[in-house]
Amino acid sequence: MSVRRADSLGGRAAVVGIGATEFSKDSGRSELRLAVEAVRAALDDAGLTPADVDGLVTFTMDTSPEITVAQAAGIGELSFFSRIHYGGGAACATVQQAALAVASGVADVVVCYRAFNERSGRRFGSGVQQREPTAEGTALGWNLPFGLLTPASWVAMAAQRYLHTYGLTPDAFGHVAVTDRRHAARNPAAYFYGKPITLADHAASRWIVEPLRLLDCCQETDGGQAIVVTGVERARVLPRPPAVIVAAAQGAGRAQEQMTSFYRDGLTGLPETGVVARQLWRSSGLSPCDIDVGILYDHFTPFVLMQLEEFGFCAPGEAADFVAADALPLNTHGGQLGEAYLHGMNGIAEAVRQIRGSSVNQLPGAARALVTAGAGVPTSGLILGTDD
Repeated sequence: MSVRRADSLGGRAAVVGIGATEFSKDSGRSELRLAVEAVRAALDDAGLTPADVDGLVTFTMDTSPEITVAQAAGIGELSFFSRIHYGGGAACATVQQAALAVASGVADVVVCYRAFNERSGRRFGSGVQQREPTAEGTALGWNLPFGLLTPASWVAMAAQRYLHTYGLTPDAFGHVAVTDRRHAARNPAAYFYGKPITLADHAASRWIVEPLRLLDCCQETDGGQAIVVTGVERARVLPRPPAVIVAAAQGAGRAQEQMTSFYRDGLTGLPETGVVARQLWRSSGLSPCDIDVGILYDHFTPFVLMQLEEFGFCAPGEAADFVAADALPLNTHGGQLGEAYLHGMNGIAEAVRQIRGSSVNQLPGAARALVTAGAGVPTSGLILGTDD
């Protein structure tokens, strides 16, 4: 595969099972147990057993190794195991890795998983603490002494520039928060079920790091989510309608850092997302007008706007109006702002539900779903579709 030409992965693998634990602020159990519960739930959903699994993929940040999950879940021999770096940017790439393994014959059934106690245990929002020296950590060394200690502070730099460039106010971000919470309010699995918000609520929420308010920032969640991937032919004989992997991509931009890419030519876009967008459109032959629902990684509202612009749904600076007009159904599960923060894996599950026709906020005739992973870091994306 290349950033300069289409790849041939699309249509060769499908998501056939999704499973999750409850989403909470205090799970009361280990991250390994959360992972195993999610994996078993996803296999049950797929109509498969642990004995069918021969591959596992997770995040480098996950504390439950593939071989440990395999042992605890009753999975036997593995012919494929893999981990993806860069936190939430890994979400869609786990499915891409699974699809590559299935398409090449390295594995037959691969389960992707992510599990953490991100609220009751290690909280990413608490900032950088006791970090071991690494080459990539050097980039943080230029920012930490000046008070840029948390993900919100890193994103705020780009958000402030975005508002200045396009003559906007922080209220522009509120449309994303309101949209997510509207969908979460109808989703019984969401932490904010039954709790929609208004633009006035957004504007009244306290500052975290200007121009970001509390309601611009995702939750911190305990939970687990798993996704089962197999070949399309096998998928067709399983109980659930398959969500075919139409295209999958990873992307890193020039001068890429982890959340602190402040030395690029500009701060109003997300070049890594642009790499993913070009590859997804190129390989799928689709364009923004072919997408029925967008599940966009919403750790912080400004980056949702920038992602829409990088994918070409609207021109630079126009995404706030695009979201306000409901021009694209967005984060129908409630997103990480409204449902749960599971490093984007719950967003992949929602895209599968939309393709199956089983979402609590189902869109009639949804046939193509765009899913993105964490932005501001090397990232990834998927287009899932019906088997037609």
